[in-house]
Amino acid sequence: MRLPLLTVLPAALLAPALVVLATPAHAAPGADHEMPFPCGQEWTGTTRSNHSPSTRSIDWNRADDVDDPVVASAPGTVTTANATSTKGYGHYVVVDHGGGESTLYAHLNAVTVAVGQRLDQAAQLGTVGSTGNSTGAHLHYEQRASGSVQTAWFGGAEFVYGSTQRSTNCVDVPLAANMIGGAPAELVVYRREARSQFQVLRPGKAPKVRRFGTATDEPVLGDWDGNGVANIGVFTPATATFALKLASGRTRIAFGAAGDQPVAGDWDGDGRYEVGVRRPGEAAFHLRAADGSTTSVPLGASSELAVTGDWDGDGRTDLGTFDQSTATFTLRRVDAEGVVWTAQVQFGEPGDLPVTGDWDGNRVTDVGVWDPATATFSERRAAQPTAARATTARTVFGRPR
Repeated sequence: MRLPLLTVLPAALLAPALVVLATPAHAAPGADHEMPFPCGQEWTGTTRSNHSPSTRSIDWNRADDVDDPVVASAPGTVTTANATSTKGYGHYVVVDHGGGESTLYAHLNAVTVAVGQRLDQAAQLGTVGSTGNSTGAHLHYEQRASGSVQTAWFGGAEFVYGSTQRSTNCVDVPLAANMIGGAPAELVVYRREARSQFQVLRPGKAPKVRRFGTATDEPVLGDWDGNGVANIGVFTPATATFALKLASGRTRIAFGAAGDQPVAGDWDGDGRYEVGVRRPGEAAFHLRAADGSTTSVPLGASSELAVTGDWDGDGRTDLGTFDQSTATFTLRRVDAEGVVWTAQVQFGEPGDLPVTGDWDGNRVTDVGVWDPATATFSERRAAQPTAARATTARTVFGRPR
């Protein structure tokens, strides 16, 4: 684990046919891919002798698949998000997975990501369509190495072209919040399944499980009713709609746009959380107040992930971003005089996912990370999130990828 690096600055300064391939075996790609569809769905993947640009490309189909969600087969950064072309690939997305590897998703109806955006595995990037040079709805998919299409591998096994398989793109998403009522935050994972579930870690007990949302929803936690305990919620990327679960029932809020990253926080300090989004294409947060008014706050780069927390303990939720390539948090706060300050805290390792929470119950939010390979939470514990002196607590929770 690296030592913290702290910097504090004012903000001002086509219909498919079955073909049996008789081609040499190819090595598995470096990235660990899963099928480009939500957990549990069954799809048939085929090719043909004249498949362009390569017989190693896959055309995916199932019944009534128009507008079905397409998700990232591995984490990476969006390098192409074409939502206008009427030729060739039509509407398509390319995701760079590093090391010269990429994936392509073509003939989409909708594109729900932006260039530069960092995508987690299983995050939605578009919907199945028939745009461009296509004779019927399907997903054209390619795994590439140094620009060349390779034989596809999923779940560590070479794909059998012409087969029907069930997606095991069933990942956990790390979260944290005060879910039970004590002062410290609990560790939480959102398990992407056909009927997804929030699992809350309870020391000495089985995790508390609450089912809510679908495999393509994005999870969000917040104290929607102001009773001091966080509630669950989800954001549906395709419709830009929040569904929030309260003791009294469920409420829906249409806010944001397709591809936004959902956030939640007590923006005004009244004890009730509101929703918001971070729009990667703009590198800006859009926060919704209780009366429906909005505030825009630019912060970070398109590739950075959104985080929120009360960095200074004043009762208002602050904003932040996490650069996954360098494992660096950028935390923003506004002081009593209205001056905006930002601080950088380096914690974790490249590829980790960010998580924030009040680990020690002092009403100040700390930063942390979750390692997808080992399902390990690492909590950075300090008097203030930017303090140079800190300790680290580690907990294995969730399903490793």
